[in-house]
Amino acid sequence: MRVCLASTSPARLMLLRQAGIEPLTMSPDVDEDAVAAAAAVATGAELAPAELVLLLARAKAADVAHRLAAAGEFDGIVIGGDSMFALHGRVYGKPHTAAEATRRWQEMRGATGILHSGHSVFLVSPGADPVEATATAEASVTFADDVSDQELAAYIASGEPLHVAGAFTVDSLGGAFITRVEGDPSTVVGMSLSTIRRLVADLGVTWTDLWTPHLLPSAS
Repeated sequence: MRVCLASTSPARLMLLRQAGIEPLTMSPDVDEDAVAAAAAVATGAELAPAELVLLLARAKAADVAHRLAAAGEFDGIVIGGDSMFALHGRVYGKPHTAAEATRRWQEMRGATGILHSGHSVFLVSPGADPVEATATAEASVTFADDVSDQELAAYIASGEPLHVAGAFTVDSLGGAFITRVEGDPSTVVGMSLSTIRRLVADLGVTWTDLWTPHLLPSAS
C-alpha cells in the first residue's frame, strides 16, 4: 500500500525510512499562522499545545489527502504531523533566528519540557471520500545542566536548531545535550511511530503492509 507524507520535513522522512517505509512526499498548502489565528478567534482563547498541534496536523494531512483524492489515482495512506515544545508554560515552535535559539537554550539548560505531537492519518481510495483517524502524543525531554556557552554557541552556529520545534533534535547534533526522554522517542524526532501505527490500524490497514521491500534488512 502506498504512503504519502504530507510534509517535506527531512526528520519525518528519515523516521519513516528507518521504519521501513519509503513515502511519496507532498508539501501541504496550509498557512499555519492563519489556521491557528482562526481557531483562537472561533474559541475566544489560544488553543492548548495538544489541541493546536492536532489542528495543524489535520489541516496539513487533509489538504494533501483531498488533492490526491481529486486526482483519483492514489490508493493508500496520507500522514500529517505537527510538533510544538512547551517549557515553563510557554509554547515554542521553530526559533528561525540564532538570537532566539540562544535565548531558548539558556532557558532550557537543566530543565524539562514537553514535546507535543499531533498526528492525522487519512485513508485515500479512488472513488471514495478520504477517511481520517487522529491522535496526539507527548514526550518529556530533560536537557543537560552543564552545556557550556561555548558548546551552545557552536550548536547554534551549526544551524540545526533554527528550523526545528523547540530548537533541538534528539537524533542528530542536539542529542548529546539531552539527558532523558520519557515517552515514545520518535515523538521527539517528529512524530510517534507507535501512534501512527495505531491510527493506521484504526483505518483497517496493517502496518507491515506499508513496508517498502528494498528498505528491509533482508534486502541488503
